[in-house]
Amino acid sequence: MGRDPGLRRLALGTLLAAYQGPVPPGWAVDLVAEGLAGHTLFGTNVHDPAQVAASTAALRAGRADVLVAIDEEGGDVTRLAHATGSPYPGNAALGAVDDPALTRQVYAAIGAELAGLGVTVDLAPTVDVNTADENPVIGTRSFGADPFRVAAHSAAAVEGLQSVGVAACAKHFPGHGATVADSHHELPTVDVPPAVLRDRDLPPFAAAIGSGARAVMTAHIRVPALTGDGPATFSRAVLVDLLRREYGFTGAVITDALEMKAAALAAGGVGPAAVRALAAGADLLCVGAKVDATLVEQVAAQIVKAIEDGRLDRSRVEEAAGRTAALAAWTRAVGTTPAGTTDLGYAAARRAVRVEGDVSGLVRPLVVRLHAATTRARGRVPWGLGPHLAGVTELRVVAAETDPAELGRLAGGQPIVLVGRHLHRLPGGAALVEALAAAYPVTVVEMGWPGRWRPAGVRAFVTTFGASHASGRAAAEVLGLAD
Repeated sequence: MGRDPGLRRLALGTLLAAYQGPVPPGWAVDLVAEGLAGHTLFGTNVHDPAQVAASTAALRAGRADVLVAIDEEGGDVTRLAHATGSPYPGNAALGAVDDPALTRQVYAAIGAELAGLGVTVDLAPTVDVNTADENPVIGTRSFGADPFRVAAHSAAAVEGLQSVGVAACAKHFPGHGATVADSHHELPTVDVPPAVLRDRDLPPFAAAIGSGARAVMTAHIRVPALTGDGPATFSRAVLVDLLRREYGFTGAVITDALEMKAAALAAGGVGPAAVRALAAGADLLCVGAKVDATLVEQVAAQIVKAIEDGRLDRSRVEEAAGRTAALAAWTRAVGTTPAGTTDLGYAAARRAVRVEGDVSGLVRPLVVRLHAATTRARGRVPWGLGPHLAGVTELRVVAAETDPAELGRLAGGQPIVLVGRHLHRLPGGAALVEALAAAYPVTVVEMGWPGRWRPAGVRAFVTTFGASHASGRAAAEVLGLAD
């Protein structure tokens, strides 16, 4: 008996692939015509608006209801503005302002831009409650550390995106905010009872679901009480019992990228991870960023084989493909609002800046940006005060390799402005700041998650709650250094 050709199309209908470069290659469009659910756009796919619009049109030529997804969170995680930094502040800044109406406006503006380019699903908002100051992967992507504040802004973000016809995807269920490991590289563990999750991590998901979020993304985290030794992405207790039955979610469950080590290593590869995620209750499988036709065919073939040998019920895959198709149908049915020119993001970023101390009198200071490693989620997006300074150059150094006395000599008696991200956990960062502050007039600009650390002896401590282009300009304006 030959293989059922319908199974390949069924399997493809659960996959969200990706491709390299600014133009969709032939295989990417062909697979869409053959049933592939869609593609995720990354920074390598984005050169300019006209090019992105042409790319999405090419994908729709393969099939009109193709899903085109993107990680456009504003703030530190941006694909559309990866070359310059986002013109919108991120979630931590919006949470600091604490005006849900503003959050709704910002996300509606982001959504309108996406809709105008033909993007149908925003893999946002991040609704994790960032309760760990050392969290390396969430941080400023979170609206804050208070579950109720995060819940209010999560609901507003969902409403804003979906008001312009772009599906929102609340992430990362059941909550990545308490982790101190990056799931791109390892499997983080949140070892708490379910009751703690319900009180601390799950209220924002409940709010997002209550606001009609069309999708929820899984977290590649281990919660032993629910998931055993594997990640939540492979757990029916999380995806079915908790998300669907307890929290009443009826939309599409999208996995975080299956190429991430927290998933791929746990399952023995992307293909086996896809099978396990489907069996657990996921609907749309995000393969990852490094994808080609061969990988897509391999993953689809492993899903087909699992159906044929009984490891995966065909009805479960049909259910998943059906929910994915319903998501695509919703994005086609809802009207869009054209994007407009607005200074909304920059105004919002200015409202978020917090100043502790005195920032007056900063005449021609030495501005020093302390190098900070990036994450896979953020990518290599420019940040800092450099693009916004008038008559001042931003010097870039590595904290652990920098002599405080040398910076003092370079300052030549002028004030020093130190710009960093997550300075409290940057190698050598805290020591450098405090050594300089003991000898020179120092102002610190913290563009990451500020935590509780405040260095002794500084003249001022300025917090932007993010490192977007908008937040960089806001900080430069507050310091009186803007061009």
